[in-house]
Amino acid sequence: MFGNLFEEEESEGFSSASPKERAAKGTDEPPPPRGRSHLCGIKNQGGTCYLNSLLQTLLFTPEFREELFRLGPQELGCLEDKDKPEAKVRVIPLQLQRLFTRLLLVDQQCASTTDLTDSFGWNSSQQDVQELNRILFSALEHSLVGTSGSTFIHRLYHGTIVNSIVCKECGNISQRQEDFLDLTVCVCGVSSLEEALWNMFVEEEMFEGTNLYCCARCDRLVTAAKSAKLKKLPPFMTMSLLRFSFDFSKLERYKETGRYSFPLTINLRPFCEQTDGDDTDFTYDLFSVIIHKGGCYGGHYHVYIKDIDELGRWEPPEVKEVCEPKLTFAVHQESPKSVLIDQLGQKLMDKIGSSWSKKFRRQYGPIGKFLHSHSDVFMLVSNGTRVALKANPPNLLEVWDFYVSFFFLTVHPPVCQQGSHWFDLNDSTVTSIRESDIEKQFQGKESAYMLFYRKTQLFRPTLNNPLYKVPSQLIQMAQDENIQLQQKREQFEASNNTVELQLHLAPFYRLDNGALQPISTEPSGITALSFDRRKTVGDLRLTIYQMQELWEGDMALTVAKSLPAGLHLYNTLTADDVSLYSVGIHTNSDLFVWNGREVRKGFLFFFPLVDFNLTSWMSFRFVVRRSRREPSGNRSLFLCTLQLFLLYTVGSAPSAGMEMDIIVEKTCTVKECLKAMLDAVGLDGTCWHLRRLDWCEEVGEPLMDEDAPLSALKIASGETLVVTEGLLPPKVSGQLYSDHCSVVTFNYFCFSFSGIS
Repeated sequence: MFGNLFEEEESEGFSSASPKERAAKGTDEPPPPRGRSHLCGIKNQGGTCYLNSLLQTLLFTPEFREELFRLGPQELGCLEDKDKPEAKVRVIPLQLQRLFTRLLLVDQQCASTTDLTDSFGWNSSQQDVQELNRILFSALEHSLVGTSGSTFIHRLYHGTIVNSIVCKECGNISQRQEDFLDLTVCVCGVSSLEEALWNMFVEEEMFEGTNLYCCARCDRLVTAAKSAKLKKLPPFMTMSLLRFSFDFSKLERYKETGRYSFPLTINLRPFCEQTDGDDTDFTYDLFSVIIHKGGCYGGHYHVYIKDIDELGRWEPPEVKEVCEPKLTFAVHQESPKSVLIDQLGQKLMDKIGSSWSKKFRRQYGPIGKFLHSHSDVFMLVSNGTRVALKANPPNLLEVWDFYVSFFFLTVHPPVCQQGSHWFDLNDSTVTSIRESDIEKQFQGKESAYMLFYRKTQLFRPTLNNPLYKVPSQLIQMAQDENIQLQQKREQFEASNNTVELQLHLAPFYRLDNGALQPISTEPSGITALSFDRRKTVGDLRLTIYQMQELWEGDMALTVAKSLPAGLHLYNTLTADDVSLYSVGIHTNSDLFVWNGREVRKGFLFFFPLVDFNLTSWMSFRFVVRRSRREPSGNRSLFLCTLQLFLLYTVGSAPSAGMEMDIIVEKTCTVKECLKAMLDAVGLDGTCWHLRRLDWCEEVGEPLMDEDAPLSALKIASGETLVVTEGLLPPKVSGQLYSDHCSVVTFNYFCFSFSGIS
C-alpha cells in the first residue's frame, strides 16, 4: 500500500505446523488474544511500520488520547451517515477514536489501520515518519475545524523559536518568530542531543569578514551576531533527528550511525529566552523513542514506549546468557543421534502441553530460526528435516528435554523494575524491555530516529484504567467486538479439534483365523462419531455408553486398523484422564469397542503399538540355496516370511480407504518396488521416487538409495509408501549392494508357523 521503501525481510526458518494443520486453520482463524503484556499491537499492512510506531506513540500520550475522546458524536457525526450528502461527518477523528478504542479495550493481539488510512486517502504514497507526523497533525487539525477540538494539537505540541540578529555597531536587535510542532536537530558532527541543542540555541553565528549583515538602522554592512532561543515551550517536545545526510563527493545519501546519546530527563532552561521560574517548567521526561533499523533506501521502524498510565503488564525480560548450556558437540547424522524436527515439536507438546507456535514463536521466532541461531548446540541434517546435536549424547531427546527445560521453562518470580515500565511495540508484537535498553539505540544501523519528551509537571489522575475518558458508545463497540471474537474463537477451536471416529462394535464381529471379520456385509457394525479431541478418554467412553443403551459390562476402547486380512487391533486406551489428542487419536481413527477380553467367545490377543519399542529383535542368517528338486503338487498362495505386504498411494498422503496394496519380496530394491507400483497403476517414466510417511502420517523423507533392499531400510509389512513425482537429488555417497551374494541378513520376530514346511 505504501510502496516498498519500508518493506521488512521475511524471517528465515520454517514452521513446525504440518500442512494439514495449516490448511485446517485457513483464513477463518480469528485473531489471537493479547499476549502477556496485555497490550495490543498494530498489524503491518505492508511497509506501514512507521505509521504503526507513530500511532502507538499518540495512543500512549494520555493528554492527546483524552482530548480526542472528549469529542462526541454531536461534533464529529456518525460513521453510519458518512455517505449521506447532507451529513457532516468528520471521518478521520472518528476512525482514530475507533482505532484507539480497539487498541485499549478489544482482546486481540493486533488491530488493523485499514479504515484509518482509507479515511486519509492514502493509497499509494509512502511517508517518512517525521514527515508523517506533520501530515497527520495537519490532516487532523483540518478535519476538526469548527469543533471544540480544533486547537488541541496546537495546545499540546505548538512551540515558538525567536531568531535574533544583534548589530555589533549600534546594538539594534532584529527578531523573527518561528512556530514549530517538532524540532529538527542535527546528528552529524555532534555526539549528543544536549550538544546539538547547545549549538542551536546557545552558540552565536557571527557575520564578519566577507559575510557581513546589512543593518537597517546603520544602513550599511556591519558585523553582527545571529542566535536563536526557545520562546514558548509546549507540553510535549518532539525531537526529529537528522540521521540521513548527503555525501556530495559520492553524490549519494547515507545514514549517520555514530554514537548519539540523549537523556531520559532533560532541562531546557539554558536554551530558552525566558529563564525565570521553577525547574519543573523547563524539565521534560522521555516517554517514546521511534527507532529506525536499516539504511537510507529501506528499513523497519519500531518504537520504545514508556507506559505512563500503567496500562500494560510489565515482566522482566529473560536473561538468555545464564540459560545457555555450554555444550560442545561433534557431527553425527545417523539415527538415533538425529531426530525429525516434527518429533521435537511433539516432545515439547508432551512436556508442557503447548506447541512451539503458541508458546515460543512470538518471542523466539520459528523453530527452524531458533535452531539456526543456536548452531553451537544444534545442527540441521537431511535437507533441514532432521536435527542433530553437535556431540555424542546417549539420547538426543533427553538432551532436548534438558535444553528446553533449562532454556524456556525456568520460572522466574515476578520482579518489579525500579522506575518506569517500558515496552517495545514492533508492529503486532509487544515485549517488555528495561529502561537501560534505550542506550542500545544511541548508535548503529538500528538507532533512535524520533524522540518524544513530556513535561515532568504533567499529572495523571488515574493509573491502570484503560476505560478512563473513553466514550460510552465506544466502550459498547469494544464489548460487542469482544463477544464476537470470543464466539469465533470457541467455534474455531471446536471445529479445529473435532475428529471423525469410526467405532467398530464387537457384537458385529467374529474371530476368524486370528483376525476380526464383520459378521455381515452391511455396515451396521460401524458407527461414525464426531468428538472433541480435547476431551478425555473417559468422556469418550461415557459418550459411547450413552449411545449404546443395551451395552452391558465393561467397555474397552482399542485403536484398530482395517487391513486386507481383517481388523487389526493395536493398543487399548486405558487412562481415562488423558485427552484424545495426547494418545494420538486423529480424524478417521478406527476404534474397536469390546469388553477387552473376548469377541463372541473367542479370546483375542493383540500386540500393543507401545510395546514395539520394548521388543527384542533377533538377527540371524538366512542362507539362500537353489533347491535340487522342484516342489510338486498344488500349492496355496499365502504371504510368507520373505515377502512384504505394502500399502501405497500416488502423489500425496493417503486418504482413508484410498490406499492400494502390493506384495513384494523383502530382497526387492527400492527401484524394483517403485517400478512394480508404477506398472500396477499404469504409469511410466523415470521422474518418480518413493517416500515414507512420518509419525504424523504426513509425506516424509524420500528413500534416497534406490539400490537398497527394502529389508535394509527396515520397511515392514503394513507400511504405507508414497509414489512422488520428481527426480531424487544426485548421490554424494552410497553403499554398494552386491547381486552375487548368496548370504542375506534379515531381522525377524521369533514366530512359529504351523503347517509351513
